[in-house]
Amino acid sequence: MNGSAPATVLVVHDPRAGRWPVAGWLRAAGHRVVETADGAGALAALDDPQDRPDVAVLDARLPDVRGHDLCTRIKGRPETAALPVVQVFAAAPAPADPAHDPERGADACLTEPIAPEELLATVAAVLRYARARQRAERLATRMTQLNRAALAVYAATRVETLAAAAAAGAAQLTGSAACAVVLAPDGRMLRMATPSPTARPEPRPAHPGVLDWLAGLALGDRLGADLAVVPQPDWKEQLPESPMTGDVCTVLARTKRARPPVCLAVEAAAVADGESRELLHQLAHGAAMAVEALRTYSEEHSLALTLQRSFLPTRLPRVPGVELAVRYVPASSQAEIGGDFYEAVETDAGLLLAIGDVAGHSLEAAAVMGELRHALRAYAAEGHGPRQVLDRLDSLMVRFQPGVTATVCLALVEPGRNRVQVANAGHLPPLLLDPVCGARYSRARGTLLGLGMRHPEPLVEEMSAGTRVLLVTDGLVEVRGVDLGDSLDELRQAAEQGPSELEQLCDALVTAFGQAKGDDIAVLAARCG
Repeated sequence: MNGSAPATVLVVHDPRAGRWPVAGWLRAAGHRVVETADGAGALAALDDPQDRPDVAVLDARLPDVRGHDLCTRIKGRPETAALPVVQVFAAAPAPADPAHDPERGADACLTEPIAPEELLATVAAVLRYARARQRAERLATRMTQLNRAALAVYAATRVETLAAAAAAGAAQLTGSAACAVVLAPDGRMLRMATPSPTARPEPRPAHPGVLDWLAGLALGDRLGADLAVVPQPDWKEQLPESPMTGDVCTVLARTKRARPPVCLAVEAAAVADGESRELLHQLAHGAAMAVEALRTYSEEHSLALTLQRSFLPTRLPRVPGVELAVRYVPASSQAEIGGDFYEAVETDAGLLLAIGDVAGHSLEAAAVMGELRHALRAYAAEGHGPRQVLDRLDSLMVRFQPGVTATVCLALVEPGRNRVQVANAGHLPPLLLDPVCGARYSRARGTLLGLGMRHPEPLVEEMSAGTRVLLVTDGLVEVRGVDLGDSLDELRQAAEQGPSELEQLCDALVTAFGQAKGDDIAVLAARCG
């Protein structure tokens, strides 16, 4: 709106000073005029936020207050501080007059006698400046809203959170009901909708082909963003349970070819101006970029997990007198892959159980884990005992993986003998669940692999027939801020009181300790005799 567009003008004058033709000139120019005779009436006219004037013309000679003091009061109220004020003086104020105060004074001053053209030009000028400032402040506020919405979208680590942030951002930008429609990386069609800018977005049903239908209305298979207005009956038919009551403005955005678009939708009446539509375009484009990043990450993470699993055993050996069970749980979808591994190798000396963890969470850690596991199998197959296997693994890492460390625990179950040899290189101790002597952790200790240090002879742990040996990685029990010893005590108690069957025991422990962990979890259990 420009400065010459019609406005509501508050004219404050003292009838005793003579009826000025000011109101008449303003009305003739198309303005709506609100007249009052004193300061009290002026403040009352400014109290209604629904019908507040756009500009005030104040006579300096009022019966109850000086014109400058009234201007000061208007400028001192937060709700009217930005109201442009034109003050009319009988004589030009001196330079030191408080009327010239830039903080409390009028936006413009006129001196009698006033020509109609001078009055209208002055009112138009202050209106033009005030409206430009209002537009700038409104745009700054909306850009702040856009930035906040974009940050919430970019910070999302799950597509549900991302869709909710996009819907909330669209509602706040437009002051309308809004929804976001997104195809999740796992193929689910998601719609998050909110009935107002202050309401929390909630999931709503969306059929699998809705994005194809929407893309047919706008964007097609192109990149970028495009807009379409959908009649209310068509929208309701495709997307029931909609919070929008009128026609719907949709913005479709895509950042990579052959990908489904992201859709943001709001009430069409809320985005009638180009500024609103441009802001919605930007938010939709940002949401499409964020969804693409999540989709790419999901694909890469899935590929990495497939590679990591390829490093682990495909099956466990069947050994008379020994029952085995294993569980492997990757870290949460937001974490990188790790270096946890397990192994069971038949040797001439018995069944060698192994569990370990390469330091770090990366593809490199997983690759080192694969090398260690294959080397462990080879050394065990050559007939080396637990200590010799650890020494050779240590030398291998020092030579070919300098700077990388790993923990490994070996448990050699000897056939026909109620005992197990434990060699531990910095790993969590194995838990022995003895049906006669109770549950206890092995006392075998040793240094990490990768430090070039010689490892001690294995510790022989005597045990009763039917003893279960439980080896785990730290992802099962480590909790930030909780002492590891306390966590191990909880694990011991839970295992001792848990199911006697190995498969059920492994499930119970993973359920109790392994939910939403940021590290991989490996559990290897054996029943001996």
